[in-house]
Amino acid sequence: MARTPRSRALLAAAAALAAVIALLAPPAGAANAAPAPGPLVWSDEFNGASGSAVDQSKWRFDIGGSGWGNNEQQYYTSSTRNAAMDGAGNLVITARRENPSGYQCHYGTCQYTSARLLTSATFTRAYGRFEARMKLPRGQGIWPAFWMLGNDIGSVGWPNSGEIDIMENIGREPSTVHGTIHGPGYSGGGGIGAGYSIGGAFADAFHTFAVDWSPNLIIWYVDGVEYQRRTPSDLGGNRWVFDHPFFMIMNVAVGGNWPGYPDATTTFPQTLTVDYVRVHAPPTSGSGGRITGYGGKCVDVAGAGTANGTAVQLWDCNGTGAQSWTWNADGSVRALGKCMDVTSGSTANGAQVQLYDCNGTGAQRWTFDSSSGQIVNPQSGRCLDATGVSSANGTRLQIWDCSGGANQRWARS
Repeated sequence: MARTPRSRALLAAAAALAAVIALLAPPAGAANAAPAPGPLVWSDEFNGASGSAVDQSKWRFDIGGSGWGNNEQQYYTSSTRNAAMDGAGNLVITARRENPSGYQCHYGTCQYTSARLLTSATFTRAYGRFEARMKLPRGQGIWPAFWMLGNDIGSVGWPNSGEIDIMENIGREPSTVHGTIHGPGYSGGGGIGAGYSIGGAFADAFHTFAVDWSPNLIIWYVDGVEYQRRTPSDLGGNRWVFDHPFFMIMNVAVGGNWPGYPDATTTFPQTLTVDYVRVHAPPTSGSGGRITGYGGKCVDVAGAGTANGTAVQLWDCNGTGAQSWTWNADGSVRALGKCMDVTSGSTANGAQVQLYDCNGTGAQRWTFDSSSGQIVNPQSGRCLDATGVSSANGTRLQIWDCSGGANQRWARS
């Protein structure tokens, strides 16, 4: 949501280019559809009576008309005129051209009211799928967003806390939404992201907007279709700050440096209608899927070989059987009919991981901690590790003392 006051023309051109790239050249290795999520850990289905307020055990409000770092013109309230249930299973956030209470904004007497809801005091989480089904507002200067901020923002400040924009839309681009990350060295107008466009306007119907967030990887979806993924390798040497709990925010801004301001074509009120917000933990068990690690690369059986001793390595994700791993009740992790194995049953740092006939030994038992992203070999007490903190294709996997490093964080899908 945060933007710096750079040239509007430059930002518009960059956004348009990103949208074209996202449409014409999907990222290499991108899936066509989102994989099944893990267990549901938090949700709001907005099933209250018409006109009722939001559940304050789940949502609180930001209040005021400070401009919110973007020279926005709305005053955020907690009034049910700006955020209330519609009685049909939706939350409606309404931006109005009114000021019934004489609110003062950074530019003088406020012209607009709206609402900004957040979970900073009620729910924070690291990793999982964060998803909302929404029908967006429309009009020049209207700026709806579904996004997240790091829960340490009060101590380290923005952008060091990190920001994940799951969905942003600006009214002059009715067919395009944006997904972006912000952090130290890549914030505001320098945020890293992409746009996704459809044939009509997002205001014409409900759509789902989601991210799958795991250690060292964030993937964006619209209506279950992947359109962007980001890893530490995209940051140009800047720091990845998406390794701690975040909280969610939903709001409708009016005006600001990025979208510009309402004009004669903009009508009020404008509404963001939210069917649900759901958070799923990462998958913890079950069927085959890829294991994604450092640099967004996949755990891979070298050359798709099935000979005992075939190297287990990192490689570009390609959807082949050499990258489809099943997690089994005996603790084994299997691909191509064989087991992920620590060579010679070693428990030493640097022992290489290979493919081998399944034999039920401790060298072939693994546990996955979805909160830390670590895959641990209990026999040794050591973690699955990308050798040399490398994400190059062909990097061998080994076991090493668990350090919490980026090369020991994995995601399952």
